[in-house]
Amino acid sequence: MATDIIEGVKPTRMELLKLSHRESLADKGRKLLKEKRDALIAEFLEVVKDVRSARKDVESKLRTAYHDLFIAQALIGTRTVGEISGACSREIKVEFAIKNIMGVKVPILSMEKIVRKLNERGYGLVNTNSKLDEAARNFEEALELIIKLAEIEETVKKLAQEVEKTKRRVNALEYIIVPRLRATVKYIRMRLEEMERESFIRLKHIKATLESRG
Repeated sequence: MATDIIEGVKPTRMELLKLSHRESLADKGRKLLKEKRDALIAEFLEVVKDVRSARKDVESKLRTAYHDLFIAQALIGTRTVGEISGACSREIKVEFAIKNIMGVKVPILSMEKIVRKLNERGYGLVNTNSKLDEAARNFEEALELIIKLAEIEETVKKLAQEVEKTKRRVNALEYIIVPRLRATVKYIRMRLEEMERESFIRLKHIKATLESRG
């Protein structure tokens, strides 16, 4: 037992009360953290489903966009498509905010509308075709999906980190801190009982000695 108890403790009633209180608090903390861990895992699994769905959407949209792009290049030429894409390039503003999920700060990304109307892309309709228009629209839609995917993936990452951190804390409490506190409390109780027995025997011996002298 000596290796399991907290070093340097004194077998006193004051120490027993203090450690019993610490044991009770540690056990409550362990139970609360286990509840938090289980809730985080449930939330993590739900968001993972969203990631899978979002990735499929991105992959599908990009496949369609590249298919339309290849057809457009075949019809009007790669050089022409390149010149048109340079003419309609623009900056996309993405705003960043924070959302709290069970104490975990996760990102919220918001953006201006990316998908534009045909006449808003900055290129003329002469020498172009519908496949180029479709490719442009699909790439814009894909970009919106990619930004949303980035938000969800970062949320998964943050939740996974918090799950691991909470699991480590639960394990430390469950397998190290609480058992050591319990072992120490038990040790102090045993020592106090032993001291009380020794004191009782000593007093009994003194009483017997005094009576024999009387």
